[in-house]
Amino acid sequence: MKDIPKEERPYERCLSMGPEHLTEAELLAVIIRTGWAEETSLELAQKILALNYPNQGILGLLHLSLEEFLNIKGIGKVKAIQLLCIGELSRRIWKQAAKPKRLILKEPGQIAEYCMEDMRHLEQEQVRALFFDTKQHLLREAVLSKGTVNASVISPREIYIEALRCGAVSLILVHNHPSGDPSPSRNDELLTRRVAEAGQALGIFLLDHIIIGDTTYISLRERGII
Repeated sequence: MKDIPKEERPYERCLSMGPEHLTEAELLAVIIRTGWAEETSLELAQKILALNYPNQGILGLLHLSLEEFLNIKGIGKVKAIQLLCIGELSRRIWKQAAKPKRLILKEPGQIAEYCMEDMRHLEQEQVRALFFDTKQHLLREAVLSKGTVNASVISPREIYIEALRCGAVSLILVHNHPSGDPSPSRNDELLTRRVAEAGQALGIFLLDHIIIGDTTYISLRERGII
């Protein structure tokens, strides 16, 4: 970055002022470290943030695949892997911060917060189940299905096989709507009722079905569907 005065370079600005004073592009430039013959690291970072997701800025990093990063001129395999890992690390940090220390999840808002950052950026529908013991300690969580952009197929049988494996007495279903709108579809309601009815016969109860949107959620129990 020889063409940028030293005091204006992202690394030096971070060192002298702290990371909280850097823009998103400057923070990203520090991570990727170097540019290439035609662009500084800062210019490359600005291009990455604008590519494909101009209205999302830094959130676009959670949507780009390895192949899409590699198609950006100036991004090689090492930088592409670094960028993928930034997105994954941010998801895990958010999820860990949302975890209660004993991981007792009872309220719909707790469940939504626990799953939100993992699921709201997904490009396809995904169905997960959280399995609980008698005190509603989380025993296990499992991804049951990864669907197309607008549909996901799962059967009650698959759900309760997983529940029996971990000795659960109750469970909560969680799935995302890639559109960002968590409003339940007719299929969502039918699946919820089928799973609830199947669980009653086994003595494993469906406590709720949470649908994750973009920073919002809907509880089907609160809607009276369970």
